[in-house]
Amino acid sequence: MSEVDDQVFMKRFGLVIVFLAVFAVIIIFVALAIHNTLDRPESQARDVARSERLAPVAGVFAGETGRAAAQAAREAAAADTAVAAAFDGSLDGQLIYDRACASCHEAGVAGAPLMEAGAWAGRLEKGEETLVANAISGIGAMPPRGGRRDLTDEQIEVSVAFMLDMLD
Repeated sequence: MSEVDDQVFMKRFGLVIVFLAVFAVIIIFVALAIHNTLDRPESQARDVARSERLAPVAGVFAGETGRAAAQAAREAAAADTAVAAAFDGSLDGQLIYDRACASCHEAGVAGAPLMEAGAWAGRLEKGEETLVANAISGIGAMPPRGGRRDLTDEQIEVSVAFMLDMLD
């Protein structure tokens, strides 16, 4: 009887497994049918990412016409990467100091000299030109242009002059 029971069990177990497999396939097809009926709008971010991936890396220019096109492409790229002057190109030393320099020089952040005559004693001896050059190229913990790469040389000159006038 044990052998007959085993055969009946295996037959029923096999039928259950087949039923579950068929049921899983039916569920998969139903899910695909439902999925295909949905109207999904394309994501704008995905479209932008796709177009950036598919954009050409470089252009090929040949002959005189190509040379002119290459020159125009270089000029367009330079115009795109050109940095606009900070604060709309203002040459107001106080404005530039307040918005770009004061955050470090008022608190002495990372060794920045405070706006006190004593803190600038050794620096003043080097002259204003050296102070401007150091402000442009950076010195110590101070990054070039005080961390504002959009500051022009003229703006740095007037901000240094304003700072020196504050010390007097």
